[in-house]
Amino acid sequence: MTSPVFSTPAAAANAYNKTAGLTNQVISAQNDETPDFGALVRTAVTSVVEQGREADDKALGLVQGKSDVVDVVTAVAETEVAMETLVSVRDRVISAYQEILRMPI
Repeated sequence: MTSPVFSTPAAAANAYNKTAGLTNQVISAQNDETPDFGALVRTAVTSVVEQGREADDKALGLVQGKSDVVDVVTAVAETEVAMETLVSVRDRVISAYQEILRMPI
């Protein structure tokens, strides 16, 4: 699933910074009011979708001669890392849910 062509340190750093931003949102939400897990997931999914749209726009710009190949590859790599992060979080949530279901009552 992971392509070494698209994995760059810059893409990983960008994904890490965006994840840190989501963490900061959760911390500020905890200080202000009761945290809303649904809102956090919604924000994360929206962020990944927006990154995907940006990558699509850059790829379309490349076809039209308005973008650089490096920008397109970077945008695609960042989107790939963000998607892998989201899938990893989803897997952890499912694992936690299954663990809760296995708990004796």
